[in-house]
Amino acid sequence: MTDLALDQTVSSIAATLPGAAELFRRHDISFCCGGNVPLGEAAQDAGLAPEALLADLKALAQAAGRDAPSETKELISHLLSRYHATHREELAWLIPLAQKVERVHGSHPSAPVGLADALATLRDDLDAHMAREEQILFPMMQRGGSPSIGHPIAEMRHEHDDEMEHLKAIEHVTHGLSLPAGACGSWTALYTGLRKFTDDLVTHMHLENAVLFPRFEKAELAD
Repeated sequence: MTDLALDQTVSSIAATLPGAAELFRRHDISFCCGGNVPLGEAAQDAGLAPEALLADLKALAQAAGRDAPSETKELISHLLSRYHATHREELAWLIPLAQKVERVHGSHPSAPVGLADALATLRDDLDAHMAREEQILFPMMQRGGSPSIGHPIAEMRHEHDDEMEHLKAIEHVTHGLSLPAGACGSWTALYTGLRKFTDDLVTHMHLENAVLFPRFEKAELAD
């Protein structure tokens, strides 16, 4: 993201810029239910200097994706191993852990009621999305592209938007991943894992939307 500005909404920034969600959480800025407000307004409401918050976000944008390979084939391999495989592994234990926390602590005012269902829905959508990339889109890219590649890329971008909505739902039911005083080890481990998972997913989508996909969209336009 290179066009960060104070009139952008908090929710759109959190959903597309790696690290932004955690920055907002540290400053108690909501980006799910209360996220449809301009960044400048959210900064003022939080008692922050808008330009200072914007500078912090621009620093995150400059750092985004620096650890990813630059060559297309290596970048795809990185996406498969670092994100596709990792998402599947982490959701396999995050969902049962969420079920346990809801079962044991469901009566607590801060309990993440509905989290397990939200994660299961995200898992199902994400599994199908990643399978389409692995079976259709990435092989096309590894062969150098195709005149018809614009359609699957557009579909993947649309599905990324759906995944962003799932992340907002997770943020909502966990009250911004805010642990209550005296939270047990399971609850703490759940939110620690969710912080990593959600930030990984935003980074994953950023690398595809902002780095990988444009290479083939530009080539298609040039044909």
